[in-house]
Amino acid sequence: MTRTLRFAVAGLLGLALWQLAAGLWIPAKAALAQTLIERAWRAARAGTPEARPWPWADTWPVARLEAPAAGEKVYVLADASGRSLAFGPGHLAGTATPGTPGLSVIAAHRDTHFRFLRRLSAGDWLFVERADGARIAYRVTDMRIVDARTARIFDEIERPTLALVTCYPFDGLWPGTPLRYVVTAEAESVAR
Repeated sequence: MTRTLRFAVAGLLGLALWQLAAGLWIPAKAALAQTLIERAWRAARAGTPEARPWPWADTWPVARLEAPAAGEKVYVLADASGRSLAFGPGHLAGTATPGTPGLSVIAAHRDTHFRFLRRLSAGDWLFVERADGARIAYRVTDMRIVDARTARIFDEIERPTLALVTCYPFDGLWPGTPLRYVVTAEAESVAR
């Protein structure tokens, strides 16, 4: 093997390892964040307001979302800014608190915390536990793909309704498409 060929092979191997590490970074960060957020969630349930998962965090857990049919439990953060979504699902500011009249919107990335949405079906149960101890049971009523440039999911809704929103397609190669996958669920009960 010539020296030039060895350098080319070493360079390609190095590039492949770098790409692998970059691809694993986001899921690893998301998993570690959920562990720290779980600790903050326990503090929030014990009465600590705005219990931050790490000292410099600008968000805190406000709910825990469970999708039994998909075998998933995730903590929901206050606000759905890009900084929050890097660590977990976020409750969109200005939408209803889960379990209260109106539409509550929770958003997350398609390749981390909301990749399980593709496995949900109409009729599946979702459960949201708030920091105040209320537990809301929702039944999935609809799954649809919408264009974020033209869709309106914020129509006036009186009944407690949950919308889980993520980018689409799930296996897309490019981020930032205008398509969104929206799972809608209606509250069946609220328990304290």
